[in-house]
Amino acid sequence: MPFLNDLKRFYGTGEKNRAGQSLEEFLDAYDPKKYDCPSNTTDIAVVRCKRKLERWGQPLELLLIRRGNHPSIGFWALPGGFVELKEDLEAGARRELEEETGVKGLPLQQLRTWGAYDRDPRWRVITTSFLALAEGELAVRAGDDAADALWMEVGLSKAESGDGREVWELDLKNQAHGISLYAKAAVTFDACGILPQERYELLDCRGLAVDHGLIIVQALLYLKERLDTVSYTHLTLP
Repeated sequence: MPFLNDLKRFYGTGEKNRAGQSLEEFLDAYDPKKYDCPSNTTDIAVVRCKRKLERWGQPLELLLIRRGNHPSIGFWALPGGFVELKEDLEAGARRELEEETGVKGLPLQQLRTWGAYDRDPRWRVITTSFLALAEGELAVRAGDDAADALWMEVGLSKAESGDGREVWELDLKNQAHGISLYAKAAVTFDACGILPQERYELLDCRGLAVDHGLIIVQALLYLKERLDTVSYTHLTLP
């Protein structure tokens, strides 16, 4: 039985393939388990500014959940989880964010796909990161398999720079709960050619799950670039 009921978009020219099969016959014989299939997840970096966010350098907070199950049990992570079989990535991100933190209705920006094969011991898990912004107060509550959900004060500073490589240090704190988290990430830029590339490497991490330090650093640098661009545009307008 085909995965989708409506096949109108997939007929192409309507001809048969080399095996003499129509689209329906091809799909009836297709085995989706012929190849090992990766699992897909989403992770959402929700950044909050208690005032109107206008420039980089304003105090920011990041929403994290404490993992209540393996792997990385007890460590802090971005809210997120597995995408269902018939669910778009953004819909999965919104569902997981609401289930784990109670947050809903925020605009989401898809950022990057993280696909290192050894990023999860359960299986081959590929995650897509999203960025959401909030201003003012926003209550959160832990749900689903999250043991806790808290806002963390964000500190991001450049430790090294040169030869197309930057090293960034990430500090996340919640003083009321005595929580201090840290990550150190190297970002290498290859500016040769038409398509520039960025490569991320986790150098150190304390208290954050797996590669979430990298995901957070990339999301914050994306936000910094956007805010710097907006500020520059405002300054240069006549």
